[in-house]
Amino acid sequence: MSYKCFFCNKNISDTQIRKRVRCIYCGSKVIFKERSVPTIVKAR
Repeated sequence: MSYKCFFCNKNISDTQIRKRVRCIYCGSKVIFKERSVPTIVKAR
């Protein structure tokens, strides 16, 4: 599983997230999972 930092946009591995929920590069607490398939929303 791959995570990304919202602020510095760097990839973070799931093993690093288990130790502490912060970006190892910039220290941000805002981390999200990347989606492998984009979600498409259709307007009505």
